[in-house]
Amino acid sequence: MGKIIGIDLGTTNSCVAVLEGSDPVVIANSEGKRTTPSVVAFVDGGERKVGDPAKRQAITNPKKTISSIKRFMGEKFDTVSTDINRMAYSVVRGDNNTPRVDIDGRMYTPQEISAMILQKMKKTAEDYLGQEVNEAVITVPAYFNDAQRQATKEAGEIAGLKVRRIVNEPTAAALAYGLDKKNADMKIAVFDLGGGTFDISILELGDGVFEVKSTNGDTHLGGDDFDQVIIDWLAAEFKNDEGIDLRQDPMALQRLKEAAEKAKIELSSSTSAEINLPYIMAVNNMPKHLVRTLTRSKFEQLADRYIQACVEPCRKALSDAGMKASDIDEVILVGGSTRIPAIQALVEKFFGKTPSKGVNPDEVVAVGAAIQGAVLTG
Repeated sequence: MGKIIGIDLGTTNSCVAVLEGSDPVVIANSEGKRTTPSVVAFVDGGERKVGDPAKRQAITNPKKTISSIKRFMGEKFDTVSTDINRMAYSVVRGDNNTPRVDIDGRMYTPQEISAMILQKMKKTAEDYLGQEVNEAVITVPAYFNDAQRQATKEAGEIAGLKVRRIVNEPTAAALAYGLDKKNADMKIAVFDLGGGTFDISILELGDGVFEVKSTNGDTHLGGDDFDQVIIDWLAAEFKNDEGIDLRQDPMALQRLKEAAEKAKIELSSSTSAEINLPYIMAVNNMPKHLVRTLTRSKFEQLADRYIQACVEPCRKALSDAGMKASDIDEVILVGGSTRIPAIQALVEKFFGKTPSKGVNPDEVVAVGAAIQGAVLTG
């Protein structure tokens, strides 16, 4: 009997887990990372890169690097025009008014691109388990409609996976915390701040079954915005000194982006981060370096409007569920951006209780999917 793996197919990052005995194991990819960027790149000579190698050349190969493909899954071309305009790659109208990604005249469906990411997750699991994997549980946002769920299932099939079940992300997170085993009815808030999206879901657990009572959020709020405020700050500092905007140079921008993300992550555990980018640019044939210290308080000030933007969706979700903050028994954090201390403080203040942090927020959804997979294996 083969194992059923659990896959969190995210907008920005994906993650795969499996149950070994009764312990969930989050599997590291070939680069040694426990999450894989949901990025696919086509490079000259027709070679394909998936994950970190694709992300590393995103800014220097923008037209052939595909990120955030999840935004197009199961959608009609007409309804995603704002998203299409945000992408550096070309999205065109295909058959039945569906969006297609155009790479050198070859049209890919969103399912085909997602399948490339799923294939990498499948291979990651196979390398770890030493056996073939043919079945998976894949998670989706609670608000996904039937077409979006069907598209996710199709992507799995293209990748060579029989999708045994599609599970809602907040439900998977609650499973990872074993809340269904507590033999108590409860009300749960799942606060999910990912790389590109923010979702707040209110769940009700009764008789071991989770029901999604309400969902809210912002489909364009997440870690990428926090990176961008640091990029803009660094660029402004450099422009002040040298009179040149680094954002106009793709190579410099790629380095700025990587440095910004690294600093942001560092500031979740330290109160300041050193940013040191030697030879970022030559000005009049003189090499220029960018060296700055970013403090946590400065970062929080730069990012404040994005942090505060999380409040209103939480209010709406509670109101739609007919609940008050004090009715919530358990608050779960999902997504790497919930590591930001200011976000944790905001959640704690809003719900009036300390959120559960026992499971790694990047991995909690994949872990829940793996637990569901083990249940289906019986």
